[in-house]
Amino acid sequence: MNLRAFPVHYLSLVAVFTCFHFAALAADTLRVEGGRISGTSSSDGRVSIFKGIPFAAPPVGDLRWKAPQPVKKWNGVLACDKFGPSPMQGDPAPFSMWSAEFLIPKTPISEDCLYLNVWTEKQGKTATKKPVVVWIYGGGFVSGGAGCAIYDGEATAKKGVVFVSINYRVGAFGFFAHPELTKESGKNASGNYGLMDQVAALKWVKKNIAQFGGDPDNVTIAGQSAGSMSVNCLVVSPQAKGLFNKAIAESGAGFGRNYPSLKQAEEGGMKAGQDLGVTSLAALRKVPADVILKKVFTFRAPIVDGYVLPEPISAIYQAGKQNPVTLLTGWNQNENAVEKPKTAAEFQATYNQLLGPKAQTFFQYYPAQTDEQAAHSQNDLARDGSFGMQNYAWALAQSQQEKGVYLYRFTRKLPATGIYARYGAFHTAEVAYAYDNLRFIDRALRPLDATDDQIAHIMSAYWVNFIKTGNPNGTGLPQWPAFNSNAPQMILLGDQIKAAPLAEQAALDFQIEQAAKR
Repeated sequence: MNLRAFPVHYLSLVAVFTCFHFAALAADTLRVEGGRISGTSSSDGRVSIFKGIPFAAPPVGDLRWKAPQPVKKWNGVLACDKFGPSPMQGDPAPFSMWSAEFLIPKTPISEDCLYLNVWTEKQGKTATKKPVVVWIYGGGFVSGGAGCAIYDGEATAKKGVVFVSINYRVGAFGFFAHPELTKESGKNASGNYGLMDQVAALKWVKKNIAQFGGDPDNVTIAGQSAGSMSVNCLVVSPQAKGLFNKAIAESGAGFGRNYPSLKQAEEGGMKAGQDLGVTSLAALRKVPADVILKKVFTFRAPIVDGYVLPEPISAIYQAGKQNPVTLLTGWNQNENAVEKPKTAAEFQATYNQLLGPKAQTFFQYYPAQTDEQAAHSQNDLARDGSFGMQNYAWALAQSQQEKGVYLYRFTRKLPATGIYARYGAFHTAEVAYAYDNLRFIDRALRPLDATDDQIAHIMSAYWVNFIKTGNPNGTGLPQWPAFNSNAPQMILLGDQIKAAPLAEQAALDFQIEQAAKR
């Protein structure tokens, strides 16, 4: 389909300014677990917005490295008019392809971080229940938070969806394991507190979302990067059973990843305690949060703990034990930009040594006859060997189940200035399009144009249709075929939006084969 023929509606500069700088009067109060809350309204009065709703007790003091506990009740009406603190992590600063709108606010950042946010379009008492999407942020499991500008839920709410974004613990605060923690848990497991936070937030949604007009039986979990990997973990976790029925996974999965075992993670926890000069759990819980942040670096992934993740993700799928979902998943054209590519000779030498006889097949997919060709292949390899392989493997596994799967590739090379021009369709770029949030993109750095508006218009329609029905297709949209492993097709989301065969299928199959040997 030629996008330039597709109609677009533009926001005026005045409307954008108003959206950014003015807030309407407080929305009606609601009762949720813990007590009554109030929020605000969007500038046009259409959407009720509640930010910073506590969904669990603050995980501080003796609750550090414990499963999330029930929220503490409060008296009166809690004003939920600003984001709660982002989880403990380093100070946010633009780097690589990510400018400020892709990062958390500079403050507040705290261990006391278990808050969520809700955007819902106002409706009458007799209106039907609306579908719900729960957004889980990325950040490599060591950073991120729900307060990023591009995660705003107003635009999606205006399309008839209740949008929820949640916080969860990251880094050593979210994935620290230790034999003493395993012993005290009563579950013979430790670590995975970040994933347990996500489960607790989903349980909160199940119990409370009807107060916001949402349907607790029509919930989609969605995430990008580590958020997408979290979605994969939730789909296979028995602790999340019955909390959702659809999943959106953007650039990330657990297939092809070797998450540490509980024993390995516990050994890391004991080593961290020794490095901190403390050995008891009580003493570890008294170490200041900023000291842990500066000195403990090894906890950056979920753990196969036997409880939240009973087995590796691929094994759970092979046994057919995953939670049933319909899946929308994919990745971007330029996921991992290689800043300093190897020369052709260096690239050839590396993979000849690494793969031996298999290198001949490898170089069919990633040729390196010249330095320029080798540089291009290294970028393709960085994409395919990470998110491409992961999400393709998940699509393959999902396609063997009764539920459907829809595969995409985001190919739009964002217009950009300066260093940002090198990154193309970069990791995370699709999020602002999928949730119709291009108004938050810094136009001085990335001068987007009418094509970008058109892509966002179509992509957000796909995403909303899927959230509502489990099928992204709808009137006036290019047909998106369901994924079939025998003849895999995907939708290409770029200057043109169209279905196409998965051109890299053989290369991705090769990557999966090699990953299985590691």
